[in-house]
Amino acid sequence: MNELLELLKTTSPEELANVVDFTRATSTNYKELAMALAIGFGAIGPWIGIGMIGKGALEAIGRNPNAAGKIQSGAILYIAFAEAVAIYALVIAFIIGFAM
Repeated sequence: MNELLELLKTTSPEELANVVDFTRATSTNYKELAMALAIGFGAIGPWIGIGMIGKGALEAIGRNPNAAGKIQSGAILYIAFAEAVAIYALVIAFIIGFAM
């Protein structure tokens, strides 16, 4: 701790300003990377899930076209649930970017 205080006493204000600017720029880059990873990985699950729901619904409608209305309404409901996970990932990405 004393070494750090001595180093701060001997460092000029311009050098300290440069360190602060570098730290802010670096942390901003990491925040942007964390936001991108959060929404990227958070969208993979819903992407796969929505595809599987659509595939299942189309196969079911192909087997029984008379039940298309019931199958479609159920598929839309499950797609909304899957999409909610992507929205949660987006919220987490915004929290990382703006609150931290």
